[in-house]
Amino acid sequence: MYCHADLAQELPQFLRLGRSWEARRMSIEMTEFARQRLFPRDQRITAIQDCSAEEFVRELNARTPERVIPGYAPFCVLHAQRNWTSTRCSVIAITDDNRHQLRSGYEARSREELPVLVRWFEGLQPPVANFLLPILYSREQLAREGTGIEADWGIVGCLYTMEAAELPMAPITMMRNALGVTEGGSGVPLDRVAYRHSVEFWQAHANWRP
Repeated sequence: MYCHADLAQELPQFLRLGRSWEARRMSIEMTEFARQRLFPRDQRITAIQDCSAEEFVRELNARTPERVIPGYAPFCVLHAQRNWTSTRCSVIAITDDNRHQLRSGYEARSREELPVLVRWFEGLQPPVANFLLPILYSREQLAREGTGIEADWGIVGCLYTMEAAELPMAPITMMRNALGVTEGGSGVPLDRVAYRHSVEFWQAHANWRP
């Protein structure tokens, strides 16, 4: 779900021509997959704070993003929006002082997907994010993956960052995408350069949990 510069020429025309999002306002909708992860029932502190899924979608449809960032494939874009909530950053840098607080386990994102190895920090909290970067898939791509929406774009995830820039997609997500829709991916082939860049980043960072 993240940017590869060599895909820029394949983006929708309104992005290639450099028009602002305001010039061609596109509607946005929350997918059920994203709702469960971004707005869980337990209202965990690692999720989006201070608003409901419906309020979040209304804000995105009303606001003009500070940046529209090309995603990892033509059907994907990220919106850099100033964080109007108390949502904290997605990741924490790994240091010698906090390495002992890393935990790991096998988890699945949904009942349909197979568990994969993940790791996270326990007992640490990052600062409040400066930006929220919702990850959007086109209506056509979501239909290919079996999710129907009425809007032009569907939210499939969101990053919480200090800068208006994407984080590298996790290596396991790249692998899953390459495996195809039946395994929970998008069907985009593995990019070995992007994969190595991802490994470099995620060797030095991890998500967090309370």
